[in-house]
Amino acid sequence: MRAAAILGLGCSGKDLLPFQKDSGIEWRMGVPARADGVDVVLLFGGDGTIHRHLGALVNLGFPVLVVPAGSGNDFACSLGLRRVRDSLAAWEQFCRGAKNISAIDLGLITPLSKAREAPSIATYFCCVAGVGLDGEVARRANRLPRWLRGHGGYALSMLPTIFSFEPLPVKISVPMGQSSEWTVRSHQRSLVAAFANTPLYGGGMNVAPQAKMDDGLLDMCIVAALSPFKLLRLFPTVYAGRHLGIREVEYFQSERVRVETEEPQDVYGDGEFVCRTPVEVFVERGALNVVTLV
Repeated sequence: MRAAAILGLGCSGKDLLPFQKDSGIEWRMGVPARADGVDVVLLFGGDGTIHRHLGALVNLGFPVLVVPAGSGNDFACSLGLRRVRDSLAAWEQFCRGAKNISAIDLGLITPLSKAREAPSIATYFCCVAGVGLDGEVARRANRLPRWLRGHGGYALSMLPTIFSFEPLPVKISVPMGQSSEWTVRSHQRSLVAAFANTPLYGGGMNVAPQAKMDDGLLDMCIVAALSPFKLLRLFPTVYAGRHLGIREVEYFQSERVRVETEEPQDVYGDGEFVCRTPVEVFVERGALNVVTLV
């Protein structure tokens, strides 16, 4: 068997050693080429590392085993791989021929041209994309030292942002059935507009508790304008997924949405800057094959 290992920031060959016990496996380092004919890719890192390699991994089509070794590991956690030992157990099952491979959906973000013609190249995301407060929090969190980002950096960045961020008008449109027409689903001053492929983001925030990675749908969570103090009280409920019952929170599902703002706003995916609005966000069914724990 041939395996390729991608090591994210802060990872080294020592992280790979527990996975190399089987001497019959031929290892390659870095993103493989299609001609390499590898059987599986092991990716050591967090959501940011996964995000940067998603396009290549989708094009290659090789099954991917994620090893949670980053400052944020929401994608791995959503796959049930909360610790390195979980990934190691999944790896041992795969090596024994367990066929523990699942095809999961990915989200895509496509910037729209001013003429609404010929959209630009789409960018994949594995967890959650968003506009508004969460983008500003991600921008601040990305400035923190890596060790701090991995120990509550998102929450630390959230607290000061709550009192400085101004809600912005966001229009969310969805397709009208099978036609090419769109209808407005939400148009209001919003703090957050999140588009989720997984339940988790931001270091364990359960922003989309109903999200599934194999249903062909994005879960939209829109938080309308509210006072900083009410938002501060709302913030802890997101970790338990109890925020959906709050009046200012709108939640729905769609295969595709169009996001427009009065002024261009930053769009983030998996905590990484992608582009600015207007954009379309949609799902690609079964885009990535992943190794999971049976």
